[in-house]
Amino acid sequence: MESTQSPHQDKELSVKEEKLAEIEINISQMEHEQPEEVEEEEEDEEALPHSEFLDIFQEGLARLVQDPLLCDLPIQVTLEEVNSQVALEYGQAMTVRVCKADGEVMPIVVVQNATVLDLKKAIQRFMELKQQREGGVKHVSWRYVWRTFHLVFQGQKLDDDKIKLKENYSVVLCSAMGSETEMK
Repeated sequence: MESTQSPHQDKELSVKEEKLAEIEINISQMEHEQPEEVEEEEEDEEALPHSEFLDIFQEGLARLVQDPLLCDLPIQVTLEEVNSQVALEYGQAMTVRVCKADGEVMPIVVVQNATVLDLKKAIQRFMELKQQREGGVKHVSWRYVWRTFHLVFQGQKLDDDKIKLKENYSVVLCSAMGSETEMK
């Protein structure tokens, strides 16, 4: 099969793949390595307090986010957000731009074969993380939200949760150079 990409694009893709491989190695090392303090405490049969463990983990994630491929992520990044960004780079996910009624645009990352239900869950997670970071509303009744408001794509309501976005609504992959689909 012939490549439709230019040599420059191939080289760019190769560099991105190498960086993503380094990031995955760093993540797996963080998961498997334990600081010397933790090993010493385990020998004493004492566990590292949860808050200290979270601090160490957050510091490691903050270092990872400094990578150019992950620089779009917030400082208090979650593993889910890192995995989503990696999936985007590998072409396993797509970004759907959801426009709220107030004009705010939310970049929502879903897998390539996502259904309407997957998109709704991703919107819920996006809003929950946003509220946690900004200190907004504590609880949202998503049942009420989805009964009151609808997702619409090119004038068509997305009312069947089982339908795949890409196949039935022509939602396209957001590539590094490509376009992004907007949903209202």
